[in-house]
Amino acid sequence: MRAARFHDYGSTDVLVIEEAPQPHAGPGEVRIKVAAASVNPVDWKIRMGAVRDYFPVEFPAIPGRDAAGVVDEIGDGVTGVTVGDRVFGLGGLFGGSAEYAVLSAWAPVPDAWTDEQGAAAGLAVDTAGVALDALGDVSGRTILVEGATGGVGSAAVALAVSRGATVIGTASAGKHDYLRSLGAVPTTYGEGLAVRVKELAPNGVDGVVDTAGSGSLPDLVGIAGDASRVVTVADHLRAEGLGVRHLSAGNNPALLAEGSALGARGGWAPSIAASFPLERIAEAHDLSAQGRTQGKIVVTP
Repeated sequence: MRAARFHDYGSTDVLVIEEAPQPHAGPGEVRIKVAAASVNPVDWKIRMGAVRDYFPVEFPAIPGRDAAGVVDEIGDGVTGVTVGDRVFGLGGLFGGSAEYAVLSAWAPVPDAWTDEQGAAAGLAVDTAGVALDALGDVSGRTILVEGATGGVGSAAVALAVSRGATVIGTASAGKHDYLRSLGAVPTTYGEGLAVRVKELAPNGVDGVVDTAGSGSLPDLVGIAGDASRVVTVADHLRAEGLGVRHLSAGNNPALLAEGSALGARGGWAPSIAASFPLERIAEAHDLSAQGRTQGKIVVTP
């Protein structure tokens, strides 16, 4: 099969398109013929060797954790899915940016979503759900989402709103209409955030989800009033010193199903910032590393 691979750590120059062995579905897994795969910050951080102490690589490696496509192989013990079903989901840390990929957690792609939107949903909704679950029942509570228009941030907003929360989301002014469309109350990030949040929520916020990792974590703890009310999915370096929980996706089928159901009833659709053919995956990684996009970046085999 055709795949993007890298044989050593390095810049995007190490990414090559080449033939690779096809993977096969093991017990509890499905294989898909990939229609689109997501590009996430962890992909280029792994490729560069920036997180090698946490995520060692067995070379050659295929980047990409989440993808969408049509099921063409089903592993032992799998029920509730058949060959030909259109699904999105997550595998391991590698394998998505190829013609075929193996998923260990998946859910149906809503009919209203494109393949690119399906590919963009898995890691985003799983990560957002893990963060919200850590804050407990958010129904009737006020939640602040920092970095609310990114892939994980927008999923966190949509999930929190669907769970009955009042959501305040931070983004640049030009993205506020998008936040309103998700059901959030928008405000700008940066200096003076505590004052702006106090104006929008005079009684304070009950929880904070940081998806930006922009260095604002100390301020977010101050806004929340207690580190136990703050979770981050993007700033593990500061989290430990502040007593903030740093969380990661866990390949949770229930969260993927929640995102799928939310999409099916029109409550959320992943925003696509850019789509590249697999041959241009280096450009996709470079764009992701800039950290300025609204929504997700995907590649198509």
